[in-house]
Amino acid sequence: MSIRLYIGNLPKEEIDRQELQAVFAAEGDAVTTKLIKDRKTGKCRGFGFLTVNNDEQADQIIEKYNGYLFKDSPIKLEKALPRTKGEENNEEQPTKVTSHATSSNASPTPTRENNRREKNSKKSRRGGGGAREHTPAATTEEAIRPDPRWANELEKLKQMLAAQTTS
Repeated sequence: MSIRLYIGNLPKEEIDRQELQAVFAAEGDAVTTKLIKDRKTGKCRGFGFLTVNNDEQADQIIEKYNGYLFKDSPIKLEKALPRTKGEENNEEQPTKVTSHATSSNASPTPTRENNRREKNSKKSRRGGGGAREHTPAATTEEAIRPDPRWANELEKLKQMLAAQTTS
């Protein structure tokens, strides 16, 4: 079973796959690299992937090459998570990675179900009409007290509005 490793912190300049492959040449022909490049400029996007034969070889390569200087930049190697359904056709997106050092109680890779929950739980940044959770204010004083940076401006607006409604 092949294992895919994430190679991060690559220099964002024009480099080719052969240069990256040469770094891992000592590991044999079974190790293959994939460099992720920008479609428009052809420059490296700062990451790539390394495919190795098995888990033991992956651990050895991580220990040996993590922090290795490639063009004056220390590369970062970690095990890559499996692709999700939406990313199968789009290899331009970086794959989430897991830390190499994990505690014995924690699962080293989250399940796909957990990833879906994380994606679905993210709220939209737009202010439009989605359902929102109601969080009650701690006290009524905190709810009424305006932001001190805008308190003077807010007071002026309140006075102007009160003057308009009375006229």
